Amino acid sequence: MSNVTVISLGGSIVAPREADVSFLKQFRETVNTYLDEDRDRGLIFIVGGGGPARAYQRAYRELTENQAETEQQDWIGIAATRLNGELIRGLFLKRCPSPLVTNPHEVPVFSGAIMVAAGWKPGFSTDNDAVILAERFSADTVINLSNISQVYTADPKEDPEAVPLDRISWKEFRKLVGETWEPGKNVPFDPVATRRAAELHLTVITAAGRDIDNLNALLRGEPFTGTVIGPD
Repeated sequence: MSNVTVISLGGSIVAPREADVSFLKQFRETVNTYLDEDRDRGLIFIVGGGGPARAYQRAYRELTENQAETEQQDWIGIAATRLNGELIRGLFLKRCPSPLVTNPHEVPVFSGAIMVAAGWKPGFSTDNDAVILAERFSADTVINLSNISQVYTADPKEDPEAVPLDRISWKEFRKLVGETWEPGKNVPFDPVATRRAAELHLTVITAAGRDIDNLNALLRGEPFTGTVIGPD
């Protein structure tokens, strides 16, 4: 497999509250069409936890009266990523013969056209898993699909003057996301993954995952809407 694309598939677009069947039908058709065009293409999906992760983590915090253990919150989120991951893998069983990857350091031979991975262990998000797999399979770019169309200069929900960015360096991006990972933290790309991606001189493209036309453009190297995060 010489043309592998790594995609961090945000749980917020797979299951914002519950599995989004309408979107997933379009997503499956788009992926199958892309792979049918060239048998040398391969896709690695790393799937996030989305609504189920947030709901169960919130319930845990309420039930423990805000004395929730961070590690246990992470395990709850990881379980949600694996549920969503099995759903995505199930959409492409003929193209994805390998089991769901739950440890990015112990990956099977990439024998099909698709590999699907989910959360690994506490202290890391699926963004970090995507970076590890990009390094493992010599990919220089990670496409990060979520409910965020672009990176902004600040949180637009808190700062009405925040503006979208077409490009940002890792140095400046790290100032935006900070250095510490927290379960359920809502950032375009998590701090731990950001640090490692910068060290590897990777490029990360963040874009709106529900925009199927934009996804087609991203996969084919055509003009797209999103933010390119790259080496300084």
